[in-house]
Amino acid sequence: MKADPAVQRRLLDLAEVDADLNRVTHRRRTLPELTEVGEAERDLTAKRDDLVVVQTSYNDLDREVKRLEGEVDQLRKREQRDRDLMSGGASPKQLEDLERELEALTRRQGVLEDELLDVMEQREALEMNVNKAAEAATAAEERVAEVQERRDAAVADLDTAEARGTASRRLILDNVPEGLAALYERIREQKGIGAGLLQGARCGACRLELDRSALNDLREAAPDDVVRCEECGAILVRESGK
Repeated sequence: MKADPAVQRRLLDLAEVDADLNRVTHRRRTLPELTEVGEAERDLTAKRDDLVVVQTSYNDLDREVKRLEGEVDQLRKREQRDRDLMSGGASPKQLEDLERELEALTRRQGVLEDELLDVMEQREALEMNVNKAAEAATAAEERVAEVQERRDAAVADLDTAEARGTASRRLILDNVPEGLAALYERIREQKGIGAGLLQGARCGACRLELDRSALNDLREAAPDDVVRCEECGAILVRESGK
């Protein structure tokens, strides 16, 4: 295959653009923000789970407080009813029964009030844990939002770089003959790099030095001959077509 040396040199620009696009692709796969987002989201899930656990325990205690308050309230109403009966002219037998019942109600009320106080203290302590867990979950949510914003910004930058590189690539290919472009693309797909500059005895694509025989063949080739590296197969662009 033959191509004007100036056209061949355009392949170096194309290879440079492709290298930039490869870096964009690699960067997209290895963005540290992706790892940060994953870690932040897992931490948020854990914090939310912790909040659910302590909130559930708090709700259980809150229901128990309401139940005990209800029982104590019922005992107080019954105690008041008995006292009303006693002051309403009850018989001696009734007074005796009411007094025994009042004593039992007082003992039961004391037990319930002690139990209520204990549960209320537990609820108060757990409420602090609920508040702390809620604050931790909120902080984790803010962390997720922050790293997601940085990830999105990084991805947007990569999208811009990729769009710019793709446009440059298209512009270069518009000025490269179809056959040469097809050869370059085929080599790039197979080897990763389609062309490189011959620098002394070294291939700019694979960075290996060519042996003397290969160099002699290159020197004998016409300036418009499209030559390739015997090591990596990339198109070798010679300086000034030499």
